[in-house]
Amino acid sequence: MKKLFVVLLTLGVIIAGVGVLAVVIYERPAEPFKGYDLSEQFVDLPQGASTRAIGDKLVQAGVVRDTLTFRVALWRSGVARQLKAGEYRFDRPVSALDVAGKIARGEVYLRPITFPEGLTIDDMAALFEARGFGTAASFRAAAADRSLVEDLDPQARDLEGYLFPETYALPRRASARDLVRMMVHRFHQVFAPLRAAGEAAGLSVREVVTLASIVEKETGRSDERPIVSAVYLNRLRIGMGLQCDPTVIYGLRRAGRYDGNLTRDSLAWDSPYNTYRHAGLPPGPIAAPGRSSLEAAVHPAAADYLYFVSRNDGSHVFARSLEEHNRNVYRYQKLYFRRDTERSR
Repeated sequence: MKKLFVVLLTLGVIIAGVGVLAVVIYERPAEPFKGYDLSEQFVDLPQGASTRAIGDKLVQAGVVRDTLTFRVALWRSGVARQLKAGEYRFDRPVSALDVAGKIARGEVYLRPITFPEGLTIDDMAALFEARGFGTAASFRAAAADRSLVEDLDPQARDLEGYLFPETYALPRRASARDLVRMMVHRFHQVFAPLRAAGEAAGLSVREVVTLASIVEKETGRSDERPIVSAVYLNRLRIGMGLQCDPTVIYGLRRAGRYDGNLTRDSLAWDSPYNTYRHAGLPPGPIAAPGRSSLEAAVHPAAADYLYFVSRNDGSHVFARSLEEHNRNVYRYQKLYFRRDTERSR
């Protein structure tokens, strides 16, 4: 009788153990779990880490319940050989199966930052700081590394014009230097297929980017950019001054003299960027041009315009002669603002 009791007890233990094992294998890996107190938890998985090391990190961070549960999740999902390095963010209860899937898919935590076309280094630095990625000073310091574009522009004093405007996804610990390198690399990629066209037109890389930056600042319309490019190239060809307001403003900003208004005194102020006083292109880019402005610089429209003026609706009207241009100025500037003044009375 005693032996029977022992046998039954042993069977009971075995059955209980099998039951616990069944829970671990079939239920626990699918149960959401959150073992950390913070609103979010980050786990950084180094390159080459073993599945055991990854499991230990996840358990220590409170992301999964225990290493056995994670190992079972890997076995059930079949992704043990697909786990990818990187930093992962967790902000809610999640099952071990979902954790394994997230890491296998490489859904590392990245923060996006978007730089619109037409920004200067100072503008980008301010945006970098405002979005919480670091200080503006660190971005400006990184953007002073002209060695990154020596192969394109040996005369560059900094990276103005060469930080390609786009959305970038950054790891949480990315530095300003990391971001600047990404932006310059992206510029190289975008500009590479355009370089030959610039050379065929007799323009250096610096001249192409400078012209493209002017086009970028003059119009936000893609359909107008090749025409604006043609206007400035036509002026350069006949030795006519560019007379470009954005270049004057850039020079004023660099000197700390711009208050948001462009006056007669501003246009008379002597600066290498004052294209009313100095012929030819300014010393360098005045902003970061986007792809369509770079394309417009090397593929201008077949147009003989020399002038353009804003219609005050985002578009411009173009003219071949000064007489025609003056009529356009009268119609779209003087009359427009006169009517606007009368309506406001």
